[in-house]
Amino acid sequence: MADNPRRWSETPVSELPHDFNAIYDSTPPWDIGRPQPAFKRLAESGALVGSVLDVGCGTGEHALLAASLGLTALGIDFAPRAIDLAQAKASERGVEARFKVWDALDLPGLGEWFDTVLDCGLFHVFDDERREPYVSSLRAAIPAGGRYLMLCFSERQPGDWGPRRVTQDEIRTNFAEGWQVESIEPAVIDITRDPNGAQSWLSVITRT
Repeated sequence: MADNPRRWSETPVSELPHDFNAIYDSTPPWDIGRPQPAFKRLAESGALVGSVLDVGCGTGEHALLAASLGLTALGIDFAPRAIDLAQAKASERGVEARFKVWDALDLPGLGEWFDTVLDCGLFHVFDDERREPYVSSLRAAIPAGGRYLMLCFSERQPGDWGPRRVTQDEIRTNFAEGWQVESIEPAVIDITRDPNGAQSWLSVITRT
C-alpha cells in the first residue's frame, strides 16, 4: 500500500457517493475471482503489450493476468482494502505484479509510461465533470501508439441498478482529441448478481 495515496479529487473515501473501501469487506458484484472474458480474449490475441496498467484494478485480476504473461504490470485503485486483497492474491499465486493505492485522475504522478491500460468498470463511474480530467490523466500517461482497453456498461443494459450506462457516442466524444477509437464492440461484463452478466462496450482506443 502506498504511504501517501493520491485522493480522488481530494475527496476522502468516506465521502464518496459509495464507500468503495467498505464494499470490499464483502464481495462486490464485479469481483468475480478471475479476469473478465473479454480481457482474457484480448490477452490471448496478443493485445496486451509492454508496460501494463490496470486502472481501478479492484482485487487485481487483470494486472495479475498481464503479469502471468511476463509483462510488467501495475494495478491501482482508490480503495486500500482492494489493494490489500490484490497484493494477497499476487503473493498466493506467486505472480510478480505491483499494486498501489492511487487516484486515477493523477496518473502522471506515478512517474511512469504505460503501453497498455486496462479499464474494467472505472470509466462508467465518473460523472461528466470527472470524465475530462480522467481522459487527460490517461493521455499524460500513455505514449503515442499506446492503447487504452476499456469495458463499460452500455445503454443496452436494462434496468437502473448499478453504474450509469454509456453510449458509443459518449465514448467517441470523450476520446475525440489525441486518440484514435479503433473499435467499440458489444461485450458482457461478468458479475456475480446475474449469470447473464451486464451488457457492455469493449473499446480499443489508441493514443495518437
